[in-house]
Amino acid sequence: MIPVLDHSDRALDPARFADRLGRACRETGFFLLTGHPVRQELVERTFAMGDALFALPEEDKAPLDIAQSPHNRGWVRKGAEALDDAAGTADRKEAFNIGLDLDEDDPRVVAGEPFRGVNVWPKIDGFRDTLTAYFDAVQRLGQDLLCAVATDMALGERYFAPHFDAPMSTLRLLSYPPGTGAEGEIGAGAHTDYGALTLLMTDGEGGLQVRQRGGGWIDAPHVPGAFVVNIGDCLMRWTNGRYVSTPHRVLPPKRRRRSIAFFLDPNPDAMVAALPGTGPARWPAVTAADYLRSRLDATYGAGA
Repeated sequence: MIPVLDHSDRALDPARFADRLGRACRETGFFLLTGHPVRQELVERTFAMGDALFALPEEDKAPLDIAQSPHNRGWVRKGAEALDDAAGTADRKEAFNIGLDLDEDDPRVVAGEPFRGVNVWPKIDGFRDTLTAYFDAVQRLGQDLLCAVATDMALGERYFAPHFDAPMSTLRLLSYPPGTGAEGEIGAGAHTDYGALTLLMTDGEGGLQVRQRGGGWIDAPHVPGAFVVNIGDCLMRWTNGRYVSTPHRVLPPKRRRRSIAFFLDPNPDAMVAALPGTGPARWPAVTAADYLRSRLDATYGAGA
């Protein structure tokens, strides 16, 4: 079962909320989050911007191709990714990524720091304003959830704050066309996410499945307005395996499926190492930028 947490409970009883979040991260790696402060009107506008983008002809999207960006920004054409190497087939989805919105003359961009690039934007009225507003709103929510993680791990509530004040987080619009029934077809192959937390908003169309700890797949439930939240491999390493990331996949939907994924990643120079009190390190320490680059290279290399 995937538990449901009400974010408004955090203000009433932070310790109890942190305990429930910690149990979810240990036992399933997934939970649904209701009662959050991200406005439904903003969610709907963001879905509408994605609809407008994906409806553009390919020649209008091609100049935004993510293959031209070293910073994981831009349009992802169908078939460009293969999240499950073992499946031997590319994902059947289209996507568009933005990151922290920086100007061309930002010192970090000029210096060529990892994942410090400019976003690319389609010529759609309101697109940039809407996506940056959504990015900021969900980033704040993700940072608040990390306070609960720190509490659950018996650290100061603000333990993670210095590592996420200028993050490599990615906002991704996704569109899955209806399945054709072809053998081996997949919307998104079985995988674990790369970062700390993923906050996913869906349109209610089915397809997302989560692997149970004991084996077998279950359909992720849909609660209107709720985020599907899961931990990623970066947080698993940080908690030294106390939290375990969970494989999930997207089956080809019956109708077009849309989702908005927000991947909460640390600052590029954040050192991901076993947290205090978690025992001998199971993984070597690594900077967040080096870890993210290694995962992205594997994904796009497999899908090339």
